[in-house]
Amino acid sequence: MTEKRITTRVTSFDVAELAGVNQSTVSRALNGDPSITDGTRTRIEEAARKLGYRVDSRAARLRTGLTATIAVVVIARAGLSVTEINPFHYSLLGNVCAAAAARGYQSLVSFQAERADLYSDFIESRQADAVVLLGTSTNDTAWEFHRHMLGRSDVACWGSPFADHRRIASDNRAGGLLATERLIKGGYRNIVFVGDLDDRQAQFRERFEGYQDALEKQGLGAGRAMNSPADTRFEQGRKSAQALIAGDEAFDALFCCCDATALGAIEELVRSGVSVPQQVGVVGFDGLGSGVHSNPPLTTIEPDFSLAGKMLVAAALGEADAGAPHRVPVRLVERSSAL
Repeated sequence: MTEKRITTRVTSFDVAELAGVNQSTVSRALNGDPSITDGTRTRIEEAARKLGYRVDSRAARLRTGLTATIAVVVIARAGLSVTEINPFHYSLLGNVCAAAAARGYQSLVSFQAERADLYSDFIESRQADAVVLLGTSTNDTAWEFHRHMLGRSDVACWGSPFADHRRIASDNRAGGLLATERLIKGGYRNIVFVGDLDDRQAQFRERFEGYQDALEKQGLGAGRAMNSPADTRFEQGRKSAQALIAGDEAFDALFCCCDATALGAIEELVRSGVSVPQQVGVVGFDGLGSGVHSNPPLTTIEPDFSLAGKMLVAAALGEADAGAPHRVPVRLVERSSAL
């Protein structure tokens, strides 16, 4: 006679009995209810582990109508592949996903650039509970498409060209001040800002204002900006440096609107026989890891990426106040492109 093996399914009743609580307390504790005390939650979690009990997350989602998912939309420039997206946005993306995971959320990532790619109904179709929008401010079509979402309590944003909604952003003005003060400390006096100051580039305008603050504090005038339009930030930096070298006005340092622009400028300066940092100092903004490998390695301003991810997730979950931008602190990363 073959012996029948009887298996018993562990239920929340078994966990409740072992932990000395009722079933509803088990459910609330294992689903993150903040009203459950730490001691009770620990006791329930230990009982669940001992019994091998697992929460049926699919059933929980059906009961609550929530997905435990945050949609992250990365807006790229039209015509570029995902491998050509600004590394800064990949740094943001990684930290948003990490911050979401730390809070028990999975991430649904969508790369959008062309008109045919655009989609925004993640919450309405119950694919996600919240949305984080981030990416280049230069894709007018994509941002106009998503504009109706901006300012909602379940949507967070980094990089929008619009100023009429809550935004998470680097402390750009403070970073511009810090970068320019660093160049002044190195003995540079004819410092040029390299970057695009059009209406879509609020972050660059703020960095330029910080640059002006530092110059005016030292009695060095209002400064000047140089921008040679190009298809990429790297090429913009290269062409801007080329124009400065060919021009009549003296310069001995560049504060570049972003690291990609700074890397292009350094390449052109060195190619033209200009010594960096001895003849011209260069400071960027973004904290890209690729700056370590430039020649010389790029001194830069870096936002707190980990905090940026946490702030974006908190805002998307409705935990940030509406109104003025929420600023991510920045720091100077010393390398060797400035004396």
